[in-house]
Amino acid sequence: MPTLPWTTVNEPAPDATAFVMASRLEVRSLKDVPRFFLRSLAAWKQVRSAPGAYGATLIAEPLKRTFWTLSAWEDRQALYTYARTEPHKSVMTGLRSTVSRSVFTFWETPAAGLPLDWSDARDRLAAQERTDADGNPPTA
Repeated sequence: MPTLPWTTVNEPAPDATAFVMASRLEVRSLKDVPRFFLRSLAAWKQVRSAPGAYGATLIAEPLKRTFWTLSAWEDRQALYTYARTEPHKSVMTGLRSTVSRSVFTFWETPAAGLPLDWSDARDRLAAQERTDADGNPPTA
């Protein structure tokens, strides 16, 4: 399983709060995996110089056609600015037709707890997916 380990982009102040985003993206077929992964690398490279980024990691499970992202940001606006900036904007627009399922979740955490833990992120994504499926607000 190719993994891009947690990369610290900017050191937050010890008392800062981090805005976190986790995602799981599943592509439609195995033939889409190489293209998705290669295009994702451009967005990954962008994170490494994005204003307000604290850090990020990516897990690719090619045989499961699944990609996981986990990133921490200074605030919501820093994340949204990154998402609307090239190359991320074009990468995600161009790959939209290859994605069969996706789930995103967001939360805040003390920045002193970085880097983030994948087990917590996976639990939060599973809870978000259940919430999305039944339309009820999360209980955790």
